[in-house]
Amino acid sequence: MASGGAPGCHTDCVERPLAQILQGLGGLVGAHPWPFLLLPMALTTLLGVGFIRLPALESNDIEKQFTPSGGPAKAERQVVQARFPTRDSERFSASRLTTEGTFASFVVVAAGLSRTLLTREAFAELLALDAAVRGLVGGERSYEQVCARSHNACSSPNPLLSAVGNDAARIETLLPGLTFPMWQQRYFLGIYLGGVTLDPGPEGDRSRRLRAAKALRLIYFLQEDDPAQRAASEAWLKIFLQRIPDELAALKLTFLQVAYFTSLSRQEEFEKNTEAVIPLFSITYTLTITFSILSCSRLDCVRTKVWVASFGVLSSGLAVVSSLGFLLFCGVPFVITVANAPFLILGVGVDDMFILVSCWQKTKVKDTVRDRMADTYAEAAVSVTITTLTDVLAFYIGIATSFPSVQYFCIYTGTAFIFCYIYNLTFLGAVLALNGRREESNRHWLTFQKVPSEIQDSRGSAYNMCCVGGSYDETTGAEFEHPMNDFFKNHYGPFLVRPLTKAFVVLLYLGYVASSIYGCTQVEEGIDLRNLASDHSYVIQYYDWIDEYFKEYGPRVMVIVMQSIQYWNASVRTELENCLKPMEDLPYVDKHLSESWLRIYIMLANRDSQNIEDQNSFINHLNILHQVHPDSKWDVILTGREITASRLFIQTVNIYTSIDERNLLEELRTLAADCKIPLIVFHPAFIYFDQYLVIAQNTIQNVVIAAGAMLVISLLLIPNPLCSLWVTFAIASVIVGVAGFMAFWNVNLDSISMINLVICIGFSVDFSAHVSYAFVSSEKPSMNDKAVDSLYHLGYPVVQGAFSTIVGIMVLSLAPTYIFRTFFKIMFLVILFGILHGLVFIPVFLTFFGACQRLPNQRADQYSAEET
Repeated sequence: MASGGAPGCHTDCVERPLAQILQGLGGLVGAHPWPFLLLPMALTTLLGVGFIRLPALESNDIEKQFTPSGGPAKAERQVVQARFPTRDSERFSASRLTTEGTFASFVVVAAGLSRTLLTREAFAELLALDAAVRGLVGGERSYEQVCARSHNACSSPNPLLSAVGNDAARIETLLPGLTFPMWQQRYFLGIYLGGVTLDPGPEGDRSRRLRAAKALRLIYFLQEDDPAQRAASEAWLKIFLQRIPDELAALKLTFLQVAYFTSLSRQEEFEKNTEAVIPLFSITYTLTITFSILSCSRLDCVRTKVWVASFGVLSSGLAVVSSLGFLLFCGVPFVITVANAPFLILGVGVDDMFILVSCWQKTKVKDTVRDRMADTYAEAAVSVTITTLTDVLAFYIGIATSFPSVQYFCIYTGTAFIFCYIYNLTFLGAVLALNGRREESNRHWLTFQKVPSEIQDSRGSAYNMCCVGGSYDETTGAEFEHPMNDFFKNHYGPFLVRPLTKAFVVLLYLGYVASSIYGCTQVEEGIDLRNLASDHSYVIQYYDWIDEYFKEYGPRVMVIVMQSIQYWNASVRTELENCLKPMEDLPYVDKHLSESWLRIYIMLANRDSQNIEDQNSFINHLNILHQVHPDSKWDVILTGREITASRLFIQTVNIYTSIDERNLLEELRTLAADCKIPLIVFHPAFIYFDQYLVIAQNTIQNVVIAAGAMLVISLLLIPNPLCSLWVTFAIASVIVGVAGFMAFWNVNLDSISMINLVICIGFSVDFSAHVSYAFVSSEKPSMNDKAVDSLYHLGYPVVQGAFSTIVGIMVLSLAPTYIFRTFFKIMFLVILFGILHGLVFIPVFLTFFGACQRLPNQRADQYSAEET
């Protein structure tokens, strides 16, 4: 504590030397601006060469980027693939796939007012559609050459299509004998028919007669076992996607409506998202430059900051190019989420520019440019440094998440913030200094010709308006204040510190917190895969109809016995049944649709009075099972005289929401882990379900760690411990608000929104740190006066920064893709709640709890080294 004066408390051991260092840098930039202007441009040119590596480093694989890196399902998939190899050119089975498969699919819906497509007219069109698909040739291979095969024929796209053969009228003959969801005890129709109407019967009856079906699904699986097969299949699918719109038009379907999808569609449509947002970059930069120029312009043709505003936007652009080029040089993968970064960096860079301009305008006009730059940096650079450090730290902490899409976004954006900070203190500072030299010589902003500073009575009003300038406030020696500064000082600030206003602010905050907490309880987790495509994509209709007609029956889950057990031992079989039954009793499982080779085998053995109670007889009589149930050959892995692994199947139902998917996965894995027999459960969809288990945990972890780091930075750089706590409080408060209001705006907690919550940490510091720093730096005697003074000094720059960021991201609201619209929504909430805290809540709360303050008549750059 400094000696003398009123008691106070300080943590200026970092802030004071930092302010002195930056003050020296400001003076150096002011004295020698040209090197600081040219070197960043040269560095940007050099690093920009890194963009030649962009095509090779693009990494937009959906599974890799949007699922947890260490997800258990990925390890389980490797185990299943090792124990149960597929051979889809000979013995294909859709339920036994360990991947989503390579396929083309249709959802066909009865057209018009028809309630069913189980009619000869509809099936005639279905057969025509099937023939069109089978007639496609892609990559010199026909469908018959690339189709997944079973029993020497292509696997059927739908059991009913196979049943009618080439005679559409047969469907009306079959209809009286059709039951649902099982038909003839062999065909599971649950994934093939939707919008069904059944005869009345008991709810648990799984063989009720089928009367009508509104929707039908066709799935054409292709071979993918080896790279050559997969390449050929993908070539066929690409031809399918090119030609199927014309084929559908040529069919002139009247009884059917058709939506199509392939295993390539999601990835291809996702990669098109970048193309949709590229045109928005130019719009954003144009809007931001326009806003910056308007907000920094003055009627005075000398004091206006048009060039500073324009080059301030350019500085952010240089930072983006340099940071991306540098990381591409380093070989960091480039993911689509990084496309959000330029919009964000632009807003932050312009925010810092407004702070620098505001502090420049408060310096003495008659001082040298070097001294004015030194004073500007001493006043502004600490505040800018605080926000940069917090932003960078928040993003680098986000690298610890399990989602690569978040990791790479945080690497790119955090690094861009560093470049943005450096360029603002060098390149933009040099522009500010050169503009200061122009002002010093009283030159016009556009013509750079010297102009008179006094009104010329002999000239017209137009001349005096456009060609006379350089005036300043002679009472303060600084430039005339912007009208917004006067508004904050004489109107808004005094209004905010009135007792009645404070009471309203407290009530408003309590309502905000209550609404936010309620919203947090309503947030859904996980990314909906349809959101990875643009709004106008053909896949959206397919997804919509899948949700509408085919959600009753979910994944058919493998229950895998991992090791060799004594299946012939009755007690072991009982133990296995005791493990399987709790799974079947789950509300998400239909126990009547389970498939167990062991149950079938026991039933057959009992029927034939075969003894299978010892190893030899159990193994020797397996051929009975294979004759009745041929697919069981691929479910029982026999090595010599030992069954080294086997699998059973359970059918899930009524999986409608992400909560259902998470609960299903957690409960199945818990039951498998509790079983004495080593079991795992697996389905390819579990790769995506794994995100529900870590998304909330990762988000909370990042927020807590980042908030703690923000507290440390605030304690070091804001000379007031209590106000540092308020900055940390603002972080938590804004994050809770954003997370809560996400639910009200239909945004899920997924890897996309997690990125934005990481951003939220840094931005919530920006607004509160600026105002808090100004509050504790104020020399005013009372708490209310300090609040008004802080708003007077930084209220307008904070508003400018907020609006510049909103302008920077506003065009993303027009993007036809979920990723970019979500970025806009959450950033809008961050800015809205950030400015609400910075200009409303924090100033009021500091008047209640800001007793620990800086000593009178001392500023960061005026502290002496005296200590008690």
